[in-house]
Amino acid sequence: MKSKILLSLLCLTTSGLFAQINFSDNFDTYTVGSPLGPQSPQWTTWSGTQGGADDINVTNTDAHSGTNSLYFSSTSATGGPADIVLPFQGPHNKGTFTFTSWFKIPSGKGGYFNFQGNATMGNLYTLNTFFNTNGTIDIQNSKEVVLSTSYTQAAWFEYKLVANLNTNDWELFINGTSKGKFQNADFDIASVDYYATGTTDAFWVDDVSFAYTPYTMPAKNGAVGYLNIANGLVTQTRIPSVTIRNLGTTAITSFTLNMNANGTNTPQNFSGLNIASGANYVAALTNNISLIAGLNTFTATVSNVNGAGPDGDAADDSKTITFTPTTPGADKLVVSEEATGTWCQWCPRGAVMLENMTKDFAGFFQGIAVHNGDPMVLSTYDGQLPGVTGYPSALTDRGIADDPSTIRNDFMQRIILTPVAKLKNGATYNSTNGDLEVSVSTTFKVAATGNYKIACVLVEDSVKGTTGYSQANAYAGGANGVMGGYETKPNPVPANLMKYDHVARAIAPSFGGVPNAFPASVSANSNYAHNFKFNISSWKKNKIHIIGLLLAPDGKIENASTSTIDEAVANGYVLGLFDKKITPSFVSVFPNPASETMNLQINATKFAQAEIKVVDLTGKIIMSSKQQIIDGTNIIPLSLKGMTNGNYLILVSMNNATQTVSFTKE
Repeated sequence: MKSKILLSLLCLTTSGLFAQINFSDNFDTYTVGSPLGPQSPQWTTWSGTQGGADDINVTNTDAHSGTNSLYFSSTSATGGPADIVLPFQGPHNKGTFTFTSWFKIPSGKGGYFNFQGNATMGNLYTLNTFFNTNGTIDIQNSKEVVLSTSYTQAAWFEYKLVANLNTNDWELFINGTSKGKFQNADFDIASVDYYATGTTDAFWVDDVSFAYTPYTMPAKNGAVGYLNIANGLVTQTRIPSVTIRNLGTTAITSFTLNMNANGTNTPQNFSGLNIASGANYVAALTNNISLIAGLNTFTATVSNVNGAGPDGDAADDSKTITFTPTTPGADKLVVSEEATGTWCQWCPRGAVMLENMTKDFAGFFQGIAVHNGDPMVLSTYDGQLPGVTGYPSALTDRGIADDPSTIRNDFMQRIILTPVAKLKNGATYNSTNGDLEVSVSTTFKVAATGNYKIACVLVEDSVKGTTGYSQANAYAGGANGVMGGYETKPNPVPANLMKYDHVARAIAPSFGGVPNAFPASVSANSNYAHNFKFNISSWKKNKIHIIGLLLAPDGKIENASTSTIDEAVANGYVLGLFDKKITPSFVSVFPNPASETMNLQINATKFAQAEIKVVDLTGKIIMSSKQQIIDGTNIIPLSLKGMTNGNYLILVSMNNATQTVSFTKE
């Protein structure tokens, strides 16, 4: 089969001529071992240079039909270099489109390709398809994963997408069997891009084809292009938005939009508009809809365009979506701790994910941004998240550290669990000196055994600053896709344009919590309270959230509580056993390990004298000194010269309290 593009003129009785495009290629006419681009007038590369560094050689190591194919793999963790593009002679956003490609992926390997939305590579990722190493497929648009299914490894399979671009309805077929339908967040398709994303990717591509049939617009036609209702949890409410497309030749000035939510109709009129031919309009509805248990069905219908009754194409007037909301476990709150830093160019991904989760699951989710290497670092929290080997990373309920893109999926797995206990925050606040006293009340719903622990975290929103507050941004310019608006911002994002949310400000008593905070065996309906004390005079009180953490014996977060300070004060302060105030650890060291010099950080709430001792593991005093400590953060450099390599302890005594921290000399 030879590479070809066929342009045929077909006659329509209503509007004359339009051009249909058909393309297919099985690579059999090309020379094996030579770059694809110079041999083909259709194929190109991401850079646009045919035969360049990102072109690919034709191979005959395997094929679905004939003898030749393309083989993608990478020895680089960042993927490439082959980055092959097939333009669709577009972009297209109306009509019908069919894309077919055959793949073979070895066992334990993966693959990837995407649809670009316009001729400039990287400006719009309309659709991404990930062939995962476990034999699953994830199709993702600029907002979310829209479809997941499976494929057979070590065997050729047909991947086929059929799209009605008018209504933005897509359907996936694997080997001729439908695997599901979805709507896309973006309307334009311009090309397909094949790329090995890293060392785990290896795949053959053969028998690539597409067919496009344009759409002839009638005089008046309003179409429902996208119905946006975020799936969520039973009892949550959502406000739908609907993208109305003008697929007629005349401007749309008014229309009626009816939303049917689980059988209840709510019409809303829109007027005073001027939606040009081919343009889109996002109609935000004013009424909340409630998510109910079981299958939810939502239908949006546009009618009475320009006050003139039916329009010229009834086939695109309605769109229906269905989903089944998740039923959360009673009293469950999920916490995600994200390792981040202003120096980290990919960390905007984590910030956007925490923001989206907070918006979509308020009351069920709490994010904590644990900063590293910037002015917002909390040294007693930084570096404590287990399993973090890169930035950004996130742990949901202290599970497995992974990319922040996994937070939503991890959340959905954790929110369905019924915790052993529920937590409630109380507080008193002294506005004169900034002292915040917190009570975290724990009511065990069932009997439990083991070493459960308790901790309390303060986070602050809308944190701003100057030096060190600019954000490195790999998404600048859009080459790495859409990322919550960061694609429109520079790299770095200047400090005056940044505000940071969910910033960890204090953790008490430590990351590991209060050991033996409860009896080894607790009975159902038993109640406990623990008291914590903070000083928040240097932070914005109305931007603080109090988070109580109940840590399970295995170290995971069993459950949590979150509240503003005002909400906690309204709940009332509960006096715990002996009224013992648990305060944040005031001593930390960095870097650790260290070779010649190490910094001792002491956080204080008033002026004091601190006695500092460095001892070895036998208790021998290596050095001793006294330091005047001021209110706030104190950084004291310590020389390690002359000390042998090994493990040591630093003891800091201050204000009738002593804390110990270990370090390693190397």
